[in-house]
Amino acid sequence: MKQDILIVGAGLSGAVIGQELAQAGHRISIVDARDHIAGNCHTERDPETGVMVHVYGPHIFHTDDREVWDYVNRFETFLPYQNRVKTSSGGKVFSLPVNLHTINQFFGRTMRPDEARAFIEQLADSTIEDPQTFEEQALRFVGRDLYEAFFKGYTTKQWGCSPTALPASILKRLPLRFNYDDNYFYHRYQGMPEGGYTQMVAQMLDHPNITVELNTRFARSQKTEYDHVFYSGPIDGYFGYDAGRLGYRTLDFERFTYDGDYQGCAVMNYGDATIPYTRVTEHKHFAPWESHEKSVCYREFSRECGPDDIPYYPIRLVEEKSLLTDYLDRAREEDRVSFVGRLGTYRYLDMDVTIREALDTARAFLARPETATASRISELVPA
Repeated sequence: MKQDILIVGAGLSGAVIGQELAQAGHRISIVDARDHIAGNCHTERDPETGVMVHVYGPHIFHTDDREVWDYVNRFETFLPYQNRVKTSSGGKVFSLPVNLHTINQFFGRTMRPDEARAFIEQLADSTIEDPQTFEEQALRFVGRDLYEAFFKGYTTKQWGCSPTALPASILKRLPLRFNYDDNYFYHRYQGMPEGGYTQMVAQMLDHPNITVELNTRFARSQKTEYDHVFYSGPIDGYFGYDAGRLGYRTLDFERFTYDGDYQGCAVMNYGDATIPYTRVTEHKHFAPWESHEKSVCYREFSRECGPDDIPYYPIRLVEEKSLLTDYLDRAREEDRVSFVGRLGTYRYLDMDVTIREALDTARAFLARPETATASRISELVPA
């Protein structure tokens, strides 16, 4: 039986679910509160420089999931791109993630891999057997000198609190390499969409069974008008924030242009706590196949997310997890509603994981629509 489906949010989750269900013959209505599709991976041409800009900050596609890689290439040609991040600390520039070049440059040495490994182990605080905080993990991971140069100031600015208040799990995702590989990601498939992410999402939504309404907010009362709702907005927003707001960090962007090449790379982090911004992104370097005389750059400033701000990173500290549990309990009781995506499940998700979960969610609905309710949120979000 073909159903009327409402999808809240025209980002990656909504577009993928919409495309899959539309192909199966369902009638799809998508609403988004913003004036554009593609969510936070929205891209557009800068009118002054002609550069393709990642409006809400850089999004680099990387995955080991061959099906997801083939899927995005159905809708847009992905060209090779490897993320090579630099960081400024103490008036010098180093490569990230921390690798053999970083270590040798920072300490003025010419160590081989095995020598560097032994050297770092000597610097690491071996008395910390079970790191609980970001700072403890860093001290056990790389020692105090590298921690204070590359992680402490940047992390304090990014999260707005001391690294002693953050969980160790945040740093466990960052690699330490004892070779000269400065490719930020290890994934087999890496690239950028030639025409931008918004063009890719537009192709996903280009289906006769899909209608899209922008500048349109969702109200819970609308769910009775549809057979099923896929909700990719903030889970606390679905309930009107009546139990309180989950914590997020948001970003402010300071745009400036430059005649020529401003910094010679796409991303330059700033590890010094005295510099208020976390990084500068130069967007023409995200499309190295293009040529532009002028450059457009953005300084990024991280701060606490307010009610009228765009949420970026879920904080997920103790108080947020407690509040999240309350919302999850209520979400499981919602009939014919699936909570999906970064905001709907209150997690930081890479794009490939977002697409994988959206594909799996759509297929689960097509297989057994009667079971695709809010109860699936328990599979996605650990309480």
